[in-house]
Amino acid sequence: MWSPTEEEKYGVVICSFRGAVPQGLVLELGETVQILEKCEGWYRGVSIRKPNVKGIFPANYIHLKKAIVSNKGQYETVVPLEDSVVTEVTATLQEWAVLWKQLYVKHKVDLFYKLRHVMNELIDLRRQLLSGHLTQDQVREVKRHLTVRLDWGNEHLGLDLVPRKDFEVVDSDQISVSDLYKMHLSSRHSVQQSTSQVDTIRQRHGEACRMPVPHHFFLSLKSFTYNTIGEDTDVFFSLYDVREGKQISERFMVRLNKNGGPRNPEKIDRMCALFTDLSSKDMKRDLYIVAHVIRIGRMLLNDSKKGPPHLHYRRPYGCAVLSIMDVLQSISEIKEEKDFVLKVYTCNNENEWCQIHENIIRKSSTKYTAPSSNYGLIISLQLLRGDMEQVRRENPMIFNRGVSVTRKLGFPDVIMPGDIRNDLYLTLEKGDFERGGKSVQKNIEVTMYVLYADGEILKDCISLGSGEPSRSAYHSFVLYHNNSPRWGEIIKLPIPIDRFRGSHLRFEFRHCSTKDKGEKKLFGFAFTPLMRDDGTTLSDDIHELYVYKCDENSTFNNHALYLGLPCCKEDYNGCPNIPSSLIFQRSTKETFSVSTQLSSTKLTQNVDLLALLKWKAYPDRVMDILGRLRHVSGEEIVKFLQDILDTLFVVLDDNTEKYGLLVFQSLVFIINLLRDSKYFHFRPVMDTYIQKHFAGALAYKELIRCLKWYMDRSAELVRQDHIQEAMRALEYLFKFIVQSRILYSRATCGMEEEQFRSSIQELFQSIRFVLSLDSRSSETLIFTQAALLNSFPAIFDELLQMFTVQEVAEFVRGTLGSMPSTVHIGQSMDVVKLQSIARTVDSRLFSFSESRRILLPVVLHHIHLHLRQQKELLICSGILSSIFSIIKTSSLEGDVVEEVEMMVESLLDVLLQTLLTIMSKSQSQEAVRGQRCPQCTAEITGEYVSCLLSLLRQMSDTHFQHLLDNFQSKDELKEFLLKIFCVFRNLMKMSVFPRDWMVMRLLTSNIIVTTVQYLSSALHKNFTETDFDFKVWNSYFSLAVLFINQPSLQLENATPAKRKKILDKYGDMRVMMAYELFSMWQNLGEHKIHFIPGMIGPFLGVTLVPQPEVRNIMIPIFHDMMDWEQRKNGNFKQVEAELIDKLDSLVSEGKGDENYRELFSLLTQLFGPYPSLLEKIEQETWRETGISFVTSVTRLMERLLDYRDCMKGDETENKKIGCTVNLMNFYKSEINKEEMYIRYIHKLCDMHLQAENYTEAAFTLLLYCELLQWEDRPLREFLHYPSQSEWQRKEGLCRKIIHYFNKGKSWEFGIPLCRELAIQYESLYDYQSLSWIRKMEATYYDNIMEQQRLEPEFFRIGFYGRKFPFFLRNKEYVCRGHDYERLEAFQQRMLSEFPQAIAMQHPNHPDDSILQCDAQYLQIYAVTPIPDNIDVLQMDRVPDRIKSFYRVNNIRKFRYDRPFHKGPKDKENEFKSLWIERTTLTLTHSLPGISRWFEVERRELVEVSPLENAIQVVENKNQELRTLISQYQHKQMHGNINLLSMCLNGVIDAAVNGGIARYQEAFFDKDYITKHPGDAEKITQLKELMQEQVHVLGVGLAVHEKFVHPEMRPLHKKLIDQFQMMRSSLYHELPGLDKLSPACSGTSTPRSNVLVSHGPMSPESIKLVHRHSPLNLLGSVRHSSSSLSSHTSSETGNLVILTDSSVGETAEDMYHMQASPSTSSLSSTHSAPSQMINSAPSSARVLVKGAGLTTLEAEALYLSTEQIQHGRQPCKLSHAAPTNVPHLCPGGATSRGSPSLPDKYRHSREIMMLLPTHRDRPSSAMYPAAIMENGQPPNFQRAFIQQMIGPCKPCSDPNLSVAEKVPSSPYPCITHQSAVWPRWQQLHFIRQCQQWCLLFE
Repeated sequence: MWSPTEEEKYGVVICSFRGAVPQGLVLELGETVQILEKCEGWYRGVSIRKPNVKGIFPANYIHLKKAIVSNKGQYETVVPLEDSVVTEVTATLQEWAVLWKQLYVKHKVDLFYKLRHVMNELIDLRRQLLSGHLTQDQVREVKRHLTVRLDWGNEHLGLDLVPRKDFEVVDSDQISVSDLYKMHLSSRHSVQQSTSQVDTIRQRHGEACRMPVPHHFFLSLKSFTYNTIGEDTDVFFSLYDVREGKQISERFMVRLNKNGGPRNPEKIDRMCALFTDLSSKDMKRDLYIVAHVIRIGRMLLNDSKKGPPHLHYRRPYGCAVLSIMDVLQSISEIKEEKDFVLKVYTCNNENEWCQIHENIIRKSSTKYTAPSSNYGLIISLQLLRGDMEQVRRENPMIFNRGVSVTRKLGFPDVIMPGDIRNDLYLTLEKGDFERGGKSVQKNIEVTMYVLYADGEILKDCISLGSGEPSRSAYHSFVLYHNNSPRWGEIIKLPIPIDRFRGSHLRFEFRHCSTKDKGEKKLFGFAFTPLMRDDGTTLSDDIHELYVYKCDENSTFNNHALYLGLPCCKEDYNGCPNIPSSLIFQRSTKETFSVSTQLSSTKLTQNVDLLALLKWKAYPDRVMDILGRLRHVSGEEIVKFLQDILDTLFVVLDDNTEKYGLLVFQSLVFIINLLRDSKYFHFRPVMDTYIQKHFAGALAYKELIRCLKWYMDRSAELVRQDHIQEAMRALEYLFKFIVQSRILYSRATCGMEEEQFRSSIQELFQSIRFVLSLDSRSSETLIFTQAALLNSFPAIFDELLQMFTVQEVAEFVRGTLGSMPSTVHIGQSMDVVKLQSIARTVDSRLFSFSESRRILLPVVLHHIHLHLRQQKELLICSGILSSIFSIIKTSSLEGDVVEEVEMMVESLLDVLLQTLLTIMSKSQSQEAVRGQRCPQCTAEITGEYVSCLLSLLRQMSDTHFQHLLDNFQSKDELKEFLLKIFCVFRNLMKMSVFPRDWMVMRLLTSNIIVTTVQYLSSALHKNFTETDFDFKVWNSYFSLAVLFINQPSLQLENATPAKRKKILDKYGDMRVMMAYELFSMWQNLGEHKIHFIPGMIGPFLGVTLVPQPEVRNIMIPIFHDMMDWEQRKNGNFKQVEAELIDKLDSLVSEGKGDENYRELFSLLTQLFGPYPSLLEKIEQETWRETGISFVTSVTRLMERLLDYRDCMKGDETENKKIGCTVNLMNFYKSEINKEEMYIRYIHKLCDMHLQAENYTEAAFTLLLYCELLQWEDRPLREFLHYPSQSEWQRKEGLCRKIIHYFNKGKSWEFGIPLCRELAIQYESLYDYQSLSWIRKMEATYYDNIMEQQRLEPEFFRIGFYGRKFPFFLRNKEYVCRGHDYERLEAFQQRMLSEFPQAIAMQHPNHPDDSILQCDAQYLQIYAVTPIPDNIDVLQMDRVPDRIKSFYRVNNIRKFRYDRPFHKGPKDKENEFKSLWIERTTLTLTHSLPGISRWFEVERRELVEVSPLENAIQVVENKNQELRTLISQYQHKQMHGNINLLSMCLNGVIDAAVNGGIARYQEAFFDKDYITKHPGDAEKITQLKELMQEQVHVLGVGLAVHEKFVHPEMRPLHKKLIDQFQMMRSSLYHELPGLDKLSPACSGTSTPRSNVLVSHGPMSPESIKLVHRHSPLNLLGSVRHSSSSLSSHTSSETGNLVILTDSSVGETAEDMYHMQASPSTSSLSSTHSAPSQMINSAPSSARVLVKGAGLTTLEAEALYLSTEQIQHGRQPCKLSHAAPTNVPHLCPGGATSRGSPSLPDKYRHSREIMMLLPTHRDRPSSAMYPAAIMENGQPPNFQRAFIQQMIGPCKPCSDPNLSVAEKVPSSPYPCITHQSAVWPRWQQLHFIRQCQQWCLLFE
């Protein structure tokens, strides 16, 4: 039985549950669930992620957590009872987990790993927080780390900024908008500062008392690796200031043994110190770390004789230095220790030991010796910042290592009140001693003791350095043989304060003998007391002490014996009468100097201070003593603060009249001293004194009197320094006054209360008097008033102790009211005045509602004045923020209606005006007036926006009603509405708050929609009927549209959790505003016509918001618009035109909603389901036009959607261009919007220019040019064109188009435009321009003849499937390829442009299953262009460079061929049944044009019979021979005759070895003639062609004989012999052939005239021949005046077969014949660019190896190819060249770019027919075509082998079986299988190659 749960309400899934039971709820690990019911081990409930789906799940899969349940029952809500930070971390980690995986998918690997690390840290910190074992400080620290990481992750993932207070997310309902803004701002400025932000907001107007941040150096000695000493050492580290030449810190001492380790084993890894309290100023000093090394051992290190081994001396050894300036940057950047090595240098002369560090720093290398190695002291350094408490908290590990705190000499910048010190630093400076009758100088050691008054030696009062315990005696180091030693060693004397008075220091001097006994002999001593007789301590100075003689027998037991003696010169002067019979005699020639520095908070060296504290001893000097207090240093005063204050008030009580003013001045001096940042921390000491120790009950009277006396004199005095100081001390003066009055009142039971009140009132009158004075003429008075205003707010708290809140508020109001109202008293005074008001607002007084009602009017009055003048905006905004913050807090506890009413009346209008001014200046990038510091304009805008929003949020219905009722006229109301609507609009347009401030943006939207709801009723009430105002209504509608379109409100883009959160808190505010908009539209009535068509675009933008309810609300508005325009005009052309314009701008200009992928579906929904616009239209009388309108818009949307998708940035240029062409044509042909059409012309032109398609860019601009006429009609400014005449614009366009044609090398297209311009210039007699254009035209003709141009390839591409964009879907195009681009490259480009597409592997037309599927299929193959201009191509004398252009330009028809067998196949001769299927494609436009590709509009398919095919083969070969022979006859080919040799050999040898005999067998057979009587004419034609071929060969041999080189004569003879054999073999079939043949003798026949008549070739054509040379065959380029193309290869085993092609066919031949495909694979091998000559060696070896040649023969063949190529400049090898080794395809027509065979066909018999086309293009739909140049197919593979073995068979048709494949040419073929290629053919091939090699050699 299911029962509701009582305790089990909330839990976490600890094991995934698949829900494999009825009503099971699928749960994932980590999900949270809300439990509703339970039953026998099962729960029923919902997942928090999907709260609408209920289900059951096992109880043991859930870990229960405590939770708070509200609204118990069916609709109860559950909130986990855990720390809010833990809850936030949990939710954030779940959100990040999804985004984290996406980072990996998007290849953002760096952020992926960083985020993983942070997530692991968050999980660990969360675990610590949940453990419950942390202290409060630790919890706070963990929360700080958590929030820092949360903010970091949110920022880097682009998530929303989370405003926090005390690490917890704030509730925006509980704080003011201003405070929320401040929180966002502080989080934005520094993610690291995630401590409480709002706590510091109130201090923003406080005085700048920023604490200086102390710095600390952590130093750790890792090791001392300089091991040559062999004795114990002491190392002393200190900080040294080079410029001042002194140490600035105590010394850190490390005691090491002779092995370099610590002498105390416990010190291992603990030899570290912290040099503390370095100020920022210190960090800029030239500081060094100095390490002095003192050894403990023999007198001389290397002389064992010097001194006995049992006596050890402290002896100087070496020194090391490290510049802090050099390492500061490196240790500042890292938060860990960094190691450094310090070289230890030894001193050359011990006498200069005290200066060794200076010498090393100055690099005086003659005075020290560098170590022999780089080893030395290895230390690590780390820079720490913050006070010591913070450093201890943040670096506990350092202090756990027993770090030695090493203090700065003297006091730090900030003296903490509890910092008690009593340290005397003594420096052993120098001594001068007598030799004492010795031949050598002494080795002097100084021993020092601290003795008390009773002669006792004080224990542990001498410290050589931090890090080691104090000792009772000090022994100096010994300088060898030196009577004038300089030590410079600093010793710290931490003497207890109670032992200081009466103590003295005794210095004993001993000579350390190095003889055998080695005793230390005492020869003198010196002493000095620590405190003088007047009570002051030893002054900070150098003290030269007297040296007294003595010996070891002298006794110091009775110290009084020498204490009576003078210790120094000053002491001697004080006691001249010294008996001469004393035991100790002074050595007058010997001196000893020490210097001291006292750092004590208890002892003073100042005589004036002591005199004040003991003033009763000097009654006559009291006034002088009080006057001299100003000269006492601040350190001394704060050390004795309480004693000084007690003394001052005792003096005041002693004689008020006499000393009152002086005591007052002294008190002011001390109070102002505590304002210094160095002593600021002593203020609490002063407060404590006033509260607990102050006893001056009568002092208040004198203090009030003196204060009033000062203020009253402020109008008279010129010098007001004392007055200003008194004003600055006002706070503490009032504290003393109030505390004194409390003490007096307590002692007298409240006597003289009235006198006190009246005196305070009089004092305030004086204050008002000072403030009311006109200070414009007196700068001194300004400073006095400023000092008073600055201090004034600080006295409120003191007054509240004696007066009521209302009384104090009245005092303050009167004082603030006395300030001049004008804002022209001077900017500095304005600032001070506002700062005083700001402190008043921030004071405790203002937090009382009673005082606020009194103070608010005067505060608002001053702010209003400044805002009106636009002055001091930043300070004013701060004041307003504070006011709103206080009012918000008060509104949660009580009623604030009255205060809000005051603020609305005073501020609302001026706030709106201020914001409008700031926003307008912000948009024009001007600085905002009133900024005293360079603050960001956006920040000021944000401040005022938050203030305005705070005010609007506090306003209730009553406030809005009063506001609207208070307007005197409708004009005032109109102005107000326009202002507030304008501000709201700017808020949304300017994006005042950054994108990630989602909390702030949503709150802003909520306040705006609430305010608009209040204001819309006023708008409807006042401006609808007769008072209709278009401007206000238009402003309102614009605001509503902007509001609904805000990105922050588009909940569809948010995560489900975020969406739910927003909807729960605010609802969908777009719907709220849409209802408001609809309601107001309905209220317009007949005035709706004013907003047609103006509001169509904006309303359309609203409709495109992907929110169904919003669209349903907006549809009636569209219907209304159409209806109203229909009524008015009888149509809705305006609505349609405007809708089209706005749709275009929304999409193409990137405006509106971002989610354009759903645009079409949105429109369908708009015009589709009920309540659809279509249904409403169908009920109207204007139904037909309405439906037409919807259809037109729908079709436009299809194209716009494609355009938007393509323009998103990642798409390729092809798609963008195609899409733009599609849209452009739509605007021209279907909508007829010329302006939009022209815009898209220019967009398309820009795209072409970006892609460097200059020819296409020219054709595109030509479209616009053709719209213009040569007229003087003026044209307005449009796009980038200025206002000009139509003639001028057309001229400019023509020039630009000509320029683009020139860059695209399409000079033939530019020439007509040159002529057109020339006609215009000539008609205007503009001969200068005419000359220029004629020269341009001439240049173009030169370029045509001289410059090389590349012939492009053409590719047919089909786009099949519904996933393609609309403009491509199920259509086929022909594309003009880029330069050097072959089929494979084109195919790869297409597949990269459409990465989801699948390449089809057959050329057949796809069926419906492919056309209608939700996928993308690409079908790509090369096609051959069919030129239109046949006449040019048939003219013999036209240079090939000209013909080349017409072969590939202005092409509208293309074709491709596919071979197939019809009927039974003859195994003996396959040519009998081989047919060709020829497809011709006709395009919509010629190529080139405005695009590189155009759609196919018509397909034609014809079949070519075997006989017709044979005719074409022979005819093409004849044409090739004729052209080549003609070129040699007319000497267009010079020098090298190899090309003609190879061509003749290829035909003659093929004929001898089978050749065209196969055609004879196939078609001259009687059976064939009988069966095909209709082919008689064609058979005759074939016979004539064969006869012609024999004749042409004869002429060719004659020409060959004429030009052949003597070395090539054997070849020529061989050709003649073979030609005779060929004629003989054809004799029987073709009688009369022998009559045609005097060719052998070289004589000419009538037919040769045909050859002679051919026109001469251009000189460049000579280069063309080389493409048939063996080298080109092996690796290369086709050189031509029109094209330079590369080859591709097809793998078929390891054998390459190359085909020949005809040279110079007739035009008809050119487009009737084409090579056949070799495989059915779509993919092709890589197309190599043209620069591949250098790849020849590898290619050659593959070729000859496949042909059966030996390696030697292969090398010979390769060498021969190089010789043939002599004189040609080699091209550079392409990077892809090595992979493009040509493989011979069995029929030769190397289908360049042909794909490799499928495995099952790879070793099958392959055949290919030679279809002698003018271009080597595959006839199959699947294979690449070569570029035609000079009518010759370019494939280098053809030339060599073809000349030897003749034409070959075609590659197989993909649709035929292996057995059915038949040859299409009568020439033998070569394959990789010897069974297919007979052995005799292989041998013949080898023999031919060998002959060639011999000939070439």
